[in-house]
Amino acid sequence: MHSEAVASRSAEQRDSARESRNGTPQLDAVSLAIIEQLQEDGRRPYAAIGKAVGLSEAAVRQRVQKLLDQGVMQIVAVTDPLTVGFRRQAMVGVHVEGDVETVADALTAMPDVEYVVMTAGSFDLLAEIVCEDDDHLLDVINRRIRALPGVRSTESFVYLKLKKQTYMWGTR
Repeated sequence: MHSEAVASRSAEQRDSARESRNGTPQLDAVSLAIIEQLQEDGRRPYAAIGKAVGLSEAAVRQRVQKLLDQGVMQIVAVTDPLTVGFRRQAMVGVHVEGDVETVADALTAMPDVEYVVMTAGSFDLLAEIVCEDDDHLLDVINRRIRALPGVRSTESFVYLKLKKQTYMWGTR
């Protein structure tokens, strides 16, 4: 019995997150189910997750740690910016001359920038900014983003009202 459990556990660990050819982890059905459980409730106990996915609490704990270590997921508290003193949010489209990654790295380093994505659309980059007020937003756009070498122009989309923000897309 013990050798069967050891063999089962080692096969489970092998299958939980193999790397694909491009270096990204390929997740098995159990790891995907664990992620979905945590997306529903990031504070769900490992024992409850284990019961739902058919693993022991210890096995779930190991898998979650591996998923965290591999950067597959993060477990964080998501706040509503309005309730914690940030009254202005905006998406800023950025046109870049030269190396897009250099500008993306500079934006990523800014504490007021929450999200940076390189795009193939009409902008080279999109950056989401969360600010205390309009003066703060003006400072970030005018004195920091537009001052970056390589930034040709920006276009700001100020959020008037956030209708939906969810992280429940699951693992499809």
